[in-house]
Amino acid sequence: MNIKPLADRVLIKPAAPEEKTVGGIIIPDSAKEKPLKGEVMAVGHGTKDEEMVLKVGDQVLYGKYAGTEIEYDGEKYLMMRQSDVLAII
Repeated sequence: MNIKPLADRVLIKPAAPEEKTVGGIIIPDSAKEKPLKGEVMAVGHGTKDEEMVLKVGDQVLYGKYAGTEIEYDGEKYLMMRQSDVLAII
């Protein structure tokens, strides 16, 4: 991974949205909910006020509108502050 977050930021790869069908009806991509969990791909060093507790490989939950979407090498990622992460799974 060539992306290195700064300070208290983390790079997360969102989990793939679940494929659901309702009675044989396929739900289109535009109606699917954005996944709220993912895997930490890279972490910053933290700040003097906030120690970095997340590490690469952690499975995490985050808020619905958290982070900034980034596309790198055809993959979609989210860059967010450690404080935007709600929990480690």
